[in-house]
Amino acid sequence: MADIQKTGRVTIPTDVDVVPETLELLRRWGADAIRDCDGTDYPEELKSVDAKVYSTYYTTRKDNDWARANPDEVQQCYIQTAFHTASGGPLSIPLMQGISSELMRVNDRDDIKRWWEVMDRSAGEPLPPECWDYDAGSGCVVISAPEPFHDYTVSFLAYLIWDPVHMYNAVTNGWKNFEHQITFDVRQPKTRKFTMERLRRFIADHPYVDVIRYTTFFHQFTLVFDELRREKYVDWYGYSASVSPYILEQFEREVGYKFRPEFIIDQGYYNNQYRVPAKEYLDFMAFQRREVAALAREMVDITHELGKEAMMFLGDHWIGTEPYLEEFKSIGLDAVVGSVGNGSTLRLIADIPGVKYTEGRFLPYFFPDTFHEGGDPVKEARENWVTARRAILRKPIDRIGYGGYLKLACQFPEFIDYVESVCREFRQLYGNISGEKPYCVKRVAVLNCWGRSRSWGCHMVHHALYQKQNYSYAGVIEALAGAPFDVSFISFNDIRADPSLLEGVDVLINVGDGDTAHTGGGVWEDPVVSAAVKRFIWNGGGLIGVGEPSGHQYQGRFLQLAQVLGVEKETGFTLNYDKYNWDEHQSHFILEDCGVPAELDFGEGKKGIYALEGAEVLVQRDKEVQLAANGYGLGRAVYLSGLPYSFENCRLLYRAILWSSHGEDMLHRWYSSNCHVEVHAYVQGGKFCAVNNAEIPQNTTVYRGDGTHFPLDLAPGEIRWYEI
Repeated sequence: MADIQKTGRVTIPTDVDVVPETLELLRRWGADAIRDCDGTDYPEELKSVDAKVYSTYYTTRKDNDWARANPDEVQQCYIQTAFHTASGGPLSIPLMQGISSELMRVNDRDDIKRWWEVMDRSAGEPLPPECWDYDAGSGCVVISAPEPFHDYTVSFLAYLIWDPVHMYNAVTNGWKNFEHQITFDVRQPKTRKFTMERLRRFIADHPYVDVIRYTTFFHQFTLVFDELRREKYVDWYGYSASVSPYILEQFEREVGYKFRPEFIIDQGYYNNQYRVPAKEYLDFMAFQRREVAALAREMVDITHELGKEAMMFLGDHWIGTEPYLEEFKSIGLDAVVGSVGNGSTLRLIADIPGVKYTEGRFLPYFFPDTFHEGGDPVKEARENWVTARRAILRKPIDRIGYGGYLKLACQFPEFIDYVESVCREFRQLYGNISGEKPYCVKRVAVLNCWGRSRSWGCHMVHHALYQKQNYSYAGVIEALAGAPFDVSFISFNDIRADPSLLEGVDVLINVGDGDTAHTGGGVWEDPVVSAAVKRFIWNGGGLIGVGEPSGHQYQGRFLQLAQVLGVEKETGFTLNYDKYNWDEHQSHFILEDCGVPAELDFGEGKKGIYALEGAEVLVQRDKEVQLAANGYGLGRAVYLSGLPYSFENCRLLYRAILWSSHGEDMLHRWYSSNCHVEVHAYVQGGKFCAVNNAEIPQNTTVYRGDGTHFPLDLAPGEIRWYEI
């Protein structure tokens, strides 16, 4: 085994009131880097310590004097009002109803007739500008002669007069007596020049800093609060706060057509990642990425010129820096750090190409929502580590760290003890597998509208938080994050441009609700796409469909791959057809060691799914198919109504992928008979490990790559290493 480091690869937060504690944790956790956090100052006593120093740097805030002196260059956001129905006579629509006036202020400085849009939602058309006016006194748009009983909305620009993340931190921590930080727009001319000078001054004034931790660059993901300071709307991928007349005029010149607010507002859905993106929105995103990358490169070049490393936080003002697209590579960053909520978010960070190192900020964050009397930070930390560890064993990040207010964490000595063990174990993992290629049994591609741009982040509503309508889909991505597959993410546009790319895939996965970006919606009306996918499976490929895969009502089908999957959804149009295929085939390969079929967890499932003739129903409940298998030409397909993350479901998906790709004979290779224990092999490096993901002891049979096996007992959470 490798000679494992006893120190290094760990970053800890500090503040002026925890200097002795910081020094102690440098020793206990083996940390080699110290960072400041929002609302903290770096202690004078630690400026000469033997550790790398990260300084959180905000390109868009923490200079209210500049923001107030240049109100025309404060950042802006597109907002849509609620729906309002005309009942006779003029209609007044209040713009800021339901929006925090601390967060935003209506921008009536710029030409509202050009940059705002009043929509007749009943007709689906914009109202001519001459048919409405804005009353600044009441804060309402007034439509003088609306169509009776039509619904209307207003899409308007608003200034971000309080940085949304600063507001989130303030609300979460109960801050009192502080100044709201205003968000200024670095993309605009005066502020751009000021920003570059400001960055040079900051670096000159902080000679002890080694790493400038950009948090992040220029545009905040969509984060809106209501009048009661509650989160109203959040989209980690949202582009609605990356706008201004200055930016939009540039966009118009580049693409050659007029910008409409509806490109972003998108009927009020704000073009969240579940919406099938229109060409105009894709054009806008691509434009923003190019512009953001060029400007970020300018800041990174200054950072390097002045002898510092440039690190980007994957969050906050990160819009335009999607790390899996070509524009990102041009920025020239040294490192990326991101918050690790689970295995999927760890892979989102670890798989980023083109940087020297990656770092994961583990949970819990040292905030009072967790670190309070009666709180259990150890429980959250243990869950976070175990889920992340599965992903680390497939693709390790280079460093781990923690953030928040160290004083809070120090009040929980058992938490300090547990993190100490995590740091030791991480260094052991890294020492064993860094640079090693893990064994992959099959090549799997997740197919959606976003492809590689949303690698590992698809089905993420709000950075790994639970959603009742979504956990049954996010579980698929989470299961894949730690599974022995070579996982890629491809888009329908990728297939349209080059159908031959499917030749490099064993199994396609399409997961989500119908008519969403994740299943494709109207994309399936394109015969080039549908034929390419069906051809791939007919010729021997595999397909896993979860939820409503290929769901879109068109030409007599809802599931456009119904013939492939062997199942269809009853939407009310086929009630006249009798359905007879309900017999369960529970002796199938997919179910052999997945527990009792009646107890399998399909999450929220799907109503109305029935099997076509010839398909094998593996599990049905009350005449609704939950799991089915089907042959299609030389290929195979598996349907699941949902797949929440669990150890049992990881095993179910593993078997489904093997079966769909004719890989049953590969089961007992680097395999555990117990689904709570996983085996990861690094054949070229001559080592493998067995890891207990459960909090209780487990016994299992471990299978080597040649099929030989041995019994093994593991303590709770234990990982054991072997040489091949």
